[in-house]
Amino acid sequence: MALAAATLVPGRALASPFREITWQDLIPEGVPYGEIIGPGQIDAVNDTWVPQFDENAGKLNARLDGKPVKLPGYIIPFDVSSEGVTSFMLVPYVGACIHTPPPPPNQLVFVTASTPWPSESLWDPVWVSGRLSAKAISTQIAEVGYQIAAEKIEVYKWQ
Repeated sequence: MALAAATLVPGRALASPFREITWQDLIPEGVPYGEIIGPGQIDAVNDTWVPQFDENAGKLNARLDGKPVKLPGYIIPFDVSSEGVTSFMLVPYVGACIHTPPPPPNQLVFVTASTPWPSESLWDPVWVSGRLSAKAISTQIAEVGYQIAAEKIEVYKWQ
């Protein structure tokens, strides 16, 4: 009986409400990634490299504004407690913003989470699902082009 009931559930009912996107999707159509990367200069006081991006770096994909998305990436923590991380920057590759200059703003997402992500899992790649906001903010690490209020964070598994 349970098997028969399961076959009556339409496929859409089981589908995720979040659309899987890639980092390339955050760049507006027609803006090649190669034109986003720019030169930079050393900040001798803070001993860091400060990238200088061209005008394409801040161009955001307005078509994704307000859309429920699911994006993979790595965590650069901001607010950490004994319970875990509640705000972080989601970056496209491990070490971004820590060991290397930050990617351009349209390749960074600031994430707030109502449920803390365990701090012992900070180096794991994750999926972040939530409503994407194409609204730039400035952090102590980098200029960030997007924001997500995370509804779900999970470990990224290779398929």
